[in-house]
Amino acid sequence: QVQLVESGGGLVQAGGSLRLSCAASERTVSKNVMGWFRQVPGKEREFVGAVDWNGDRTLYADSVKGRFTISRDNAKNTVYLEMNNLKPEDTAVYFCTVDPRVRPAQIADSHSIYKYWGRGTQVTVSS
Repeated sequence: QVQLVESGGGLVQAGGSLRLSCAASERTVSKNVMGWFRQVPGKEREFVGAVDWNGDRTLYADSVKGRFTISRDNAKNTVYLEMNNLKPEDTAVYFCTVDPRVRPAQIADSHSIYKYWGRGTQVTVSS
């Protein structure tokens, strides 16, 4: 059972930046896509972005493209989400997750594909 722990959330003004981290308990995640989703109360969990197993490919939601960057450090079993030019609509709980498929050909953006989830970290952007 892979455990994921997110950190780095907080309160920031619009236009500011935050960097989220997600540490995984297992080295085996180096063979998996790791991603970030976010959720606000009353809405479905929304795909933010993901990075493939070796960091070569990324996929982003249109709403964050050009502002957010995902990277990973497999030596540390950690994935990062660098968020710049934050907007009030980015306010949400951000969750880290792992696609259980080993080295998939494509990065998935559906939460139904991902299996392991962290408990989330709150990001609040004030206007």
